[in-house]
Amino acid sequence: MLVIDAANVVGSRPDGWWRDRAGAARRLVDQIRASDLPRPIVVVLEGAARQGVEEGVADGVEVVHAPGEGDDTLAALAAKAGAADEPVTVVTADRGLADRVRRSGAEVVGPRWLLDRLRPPTG
Repeated sequence: MLVIDAANVVGSRPDGWWRDRAGAARRLVDQIRASDLPRPIVVVLEGAARQGVEEGVADGVEVVHAPGEGDDTLAALAAKAGAADEPVTVVTADRGLADRVRRSGAEVVGPRWLLDRLRPPTG
């Protein structure tokens, strides 16, 4: 399972995302859904980014809206997968979150790892 800290990935590119957080989240999810990355994939959205993509599953990619702090949702997803002995990789550059998810057995990769595997956005 690949679990993506969308805020962290979007925030890693200085492309004006802060002017349209919902649009930036939508573009990222569209790129992930169009990718050939192995499924399942879970993308966690928080704050204003939640307005960009509805919760649910499409093309093997699940979008989860964090009710509060996204890190708590990401850590809970990693812990649940770890408890089920399911391999999980979390995409984030947040050191605190990385430490939390590693304790539940998750591997951690940075946003660049993911971005290098996605097609450039269209439009």
